[in-house]
Amino acid sequence: MNAIDTLIHSARLVSGGRTLTDAFVAFSGDRVAMVGTGSETDWSTLRTAETTVIDAAGRWLTPGFIDIHCHGAGGVAFDAGADAIRTALAVHHQHGSTRVVLSLVTASIDDLESQLSVIADEADLNPLILGAHLEGPFIDDTYRGAHDPTLLRTPDAAPIARLIQAGRGHIVQVTLAPELPGAPAAIQALTEAGIAVAVGHSSTDYDTALGAFASGATILTHAFNGMRGIHHRAPGPVAAATHTSAVTLEIINDGVHVHPEVVRLAFAGAPGRIALITDAMAATGSSDGSYMLGTLAVTVTDGVARLSDGGSIAGSTLTLDGALRRAVVEVGLSIEEAVTALTETPARAIGRAHDLGRLDLGYAADAVLLNDDFEVEAVFGAGIRLY
Repeated sequence: MNAIDTLIHSARLVSGGRTLTDAFVAFSGDRVAMVGTGSETDWSTLRTAETTVIDAAGRWLTPGFIDIHCHGAGGVAFDAGADAIRTALAVHHQHGSTRVVLSLVTASIDDLESQLSVIADEADLNPLILGAHLEGPFIDDTYRGAHDPTLLRTPDAAPIARLIQAGRGHIVQVTLAPELPGAPAAIQALTEAGIAVAVGHSSTDYDTALGAFASGATILTHAFNGMRGIHHRAPGPVAAATHTSAVTLEIINDGVHVHPEVVRLAFAGAPGRIALITDAMAATGSSDGSYMLGTLAVTVTDGVARLSDGGSIAGSTLTLDGALRRAVVEVGLSIEEAVTALTETPARAIGRAHDLGRLDLGYAADAVLLNDDFEVEAVFGAGIRLY
């Protein structure tokens, strides 16, 4: 065994859908080197004089949270350059998000190419950046939400190819409306490039959504928002997603986007397939006031972001520790269900279930230590203490 850099002991470890008491986790470099249970006699031989030893004292220990849909924080958005990316990531790290997909709103293809290039450069340097998510521009005008209607377009082959090339292998997710002309070919091109396709900001009906999922789309972008709802004679895309076992449903559990009872129904309807996301915009971790989301002005009041013109919800100011607290306290989920939705499920949605989302041998040394009120007390990413 390699030298142990960090040893966390006496924890209530929640990972893999179960809770272990008196658990310990050892990190070597950026990987988990050992996981076990027991008293000091069971873990004391792992440490050396150089090992950082942390007594969890019965607190919760979970894998690092994974946010696959996030636009920014700390007063800045991920589309504003490398310094903005680092500023926003630091805010989310403090709230338990160890790995983050950087989401971009609708922009021109030229601007998206430039933004993707910056994200690719940063992702090459920082393993905690999972890559990029294009939430537009291949979306429907009726359900565009906080996206500039003048920049929406159909998913034609040429812009798709340009964006794939600009991403240099770092695009992990693309949201599109499957009813648009060219969508089937776009789904094929994106999935062949190893990119997860998400259905969202769409007028699609149940059958068209089913067809998109059958063709390779595997995510539903912020379920219930930016799409038709569930009607008993027109079930819509949410029902198509719960029906299709390979599909992950994103949910913004901030108490604004989706009612807690509807969140509970979603977890019951698609167990193990709900990924809690933030969809956080620049005001996250900052103050109320005026912000920009892409090219659109946003006003944040009492932590709720809405377009200044029209009043559509414009992302959130949620962090994933807040989503966890709401999931357990308001929705009534078990701690195991809630943690899975922050860790294993999003990791699987972007093809990283083999090394992220669990505290297990060989997995990334990403962890969050929380108190009994699910408030973050320490965060580790790739074996480094982030907070």
